[in-house]
Parts: sequence; structure tokens; C-alpha cells
Amino acid sequence: MRIARFASGDEVGFGLVETDSDSGEEFVARLSGHPLLGDIKLTGERAKLSDVRLLSPVLPTKVVCIGKNYADHVAEMKDITGESTEEPVVFLKPSTAVTGPHDPIFHPETSERVDYEGELAIVIARPCREVPRERVKDVIFGYTVANDVTARDLQKRDKQWTRAKGFDSFCPMGPWITTGLSIEEAQDLALTTTVDGETRQDGRTSQFIHDIPGVIAHITSFMTLLPGDVVLTGTPAGVGPVRVGQEVAVTVERLGTIRNRVVSRD
Repeated sequence: MRIARFASGDEVGFGLVETDSDSGEEFVARLSGHPLLGDIKLTGERAKLSDVRLLSPVLPTKVVCIGKNYADHVAEMKDITGESTEEPVVFLKPSTAVTGPHDPIFHPETSERVDYEGELAIVIARPCREVPRERVKDVIFGYTVANDVTARDLQKRDKQWTRAKGFDSFCPMGPWITTGLSIEEAQDLALTTTVDGETRQDGRTSQFIHDIPGVIAHITSFMTLLPGDVVLTGTPAGVGPVRVGQEVAVTVERLGTIRNRVVSRD
């Protein structure tokens, strides 16, 4: 299933994204209740996908990120972030960084270089701590697409990543949550990032240094994840800057595309 969070008029809700078998047109069928709470039903209301505004598909309490999870990205960034490590590198983005799949990315005045980082994102299904590898599949609700936007000059200057990763709008996410994928399927998806239509990143999640079970087991060894929390799994090589006025698009095979234009904050 593809579960979207959307706004239509003054109402915000969840819906199933469906494709008409005859016309190929996409619709969103409104749901009652919250998907992560389990008690959902179709209301019978239906709207064209083009007539609603897609929002971030979930509002996490935190976004837990894995750094240096592709060897080629480690190589291109070693002067800033150092070499790879035996354990996953974990950092956080605040919930206030999360924004929708087509919302603007605000370029902060304090940064001279803002980079894109296209990533596969995991949405957590239930409260979990100390999850063994063999049970990781039980705590995953689904997958979505994210952009770990980073003020690269501030990351290098600060020697740690909180400010560089934490600006409002620095975590576009969507367009929906895709459920039903096995971990094995999620670990072999194409991931591409374009800037104004030009391909900048072209990788596969099969290139992970630390696989999904290892990542979730490691995070939950010291932190409780809650329903709706999001885990970003790292970015492949090809990261680079975006300027005000440019559009960055991240696509993950089978999951969809997010498109966000970089703007200055008035």
C-alpha cells in the first residue's frame, strides 16, 4: 500500500494512493483514524491526487540518521567526516526539520553551501528497544524517500553535525509511505538525485555498509524508537551544493519522488 498524509481545503488526513486501472490517473482514498494506531477504515471519500497537497507522510518525534553508510560517499567526504567506522555513525535531525515532498527548502543566510543527500527512509511501526536483527522486520511500518539537507560549511566548521543538519525544512520527506516491502527488497532499490533535471547521485541501497537489521539493532541498543519515528539510512556518492532557485529531486525505486525548490527565507 501507499499511505499518504495530505491536506484538502482545511482538512488534514491520511489516505490510500490508488491508480485507476483504466485511465492511469492517481487518486487518494481518505482513511479514518491513524495508520500507525491500526484502527483505520476507508471513508468512501476520494479525490484526485493532483487536487490535494501532499504533506510529510508522518510527523516523527525524531529523525535518526545514519552517516557514512556508503563506501563511495565516505571516500568523497573523508576530509570533513573522517573514515568509516565499524559501527554505524548515528546523529539526529529535529522533528522541526521535517517538511513535505514538494515544500521549499529554505537556504539559511548563515551558510554559503547547502548540500542535498538523497536517502531511503524507514518508518517505525511501534515502540521498540533492544531489537535483535531477526525481529527488525516486525518494527518497520514502511519506507519513504528523504533528503538529508546539510549546511556543509557549518558541518565542517562546527566539527559536529547538529546545526548543519537541523535547520527548518532540512528534511523533506514523502511522497507517501510504501508498505509491504521486505527488508531484502528495500536493500536493493535504485536511488537517484537530480538538480534541475541533471543526475547528481545514482546508487543502490544494496551498497549499504551497514544493512537495515544492523542499523535498527544498533540504534535501539541505546535509544527507544517510537511509532512514526524515521530512520535515514545514509546517502551514496555524488553529494553537492544547491543554490537558491534550483530544484532538487530524490527518487527511490518503487517508493516515488520528492521535489523541493531551494528558496531564500524572506
